[in-house]
Amino acid sequence: MTATMTTELLGLQPFVPSGPDFEGARALFRDLGFKEMWSGGDYVGFQQGAARFILQKYNDAHFASNLMIRIDVPNVDAWYAEVAALSLPAKHKGLRINPPKDFSWGREVHFIDPAGVCWHVGAV
Repeated sequence: MTATMTTELLGLQPFVPSGPDFEGARALFRDLGFKEMWSGGDYVGFQQGAARFILQKYNDAHFASNLMIRIDVPNVDAWYAEVAALSLPAKHKGLRINPPKDFSWGREVHFIDPAGVCWHVGAV
């Protein structure tokens, strides 16, 4: 008797390199409001609403600085106001968060994490 196997596409999310400070990157994403959904060795799965990604203990400055990740939030201005109130750049060296800006494709907040990854936070 053979077993029938069903497979399902799981919607894999991006892998984000931590840069040289894995625990610092982990703390940053918790401070940004992401929840740790699971962890295992050199990986941590984060989620905030529908936005999900896997933080990987990996340090490659060239790769990180050429990586762009988009997350969607219900309200870009409200998200920025909450994050700006936390004064995270003072706590996380190398973090840069720009105020919301209008682009031809919509309103976004851009931030560069300490590993050099560029994040685009836009409205759903």
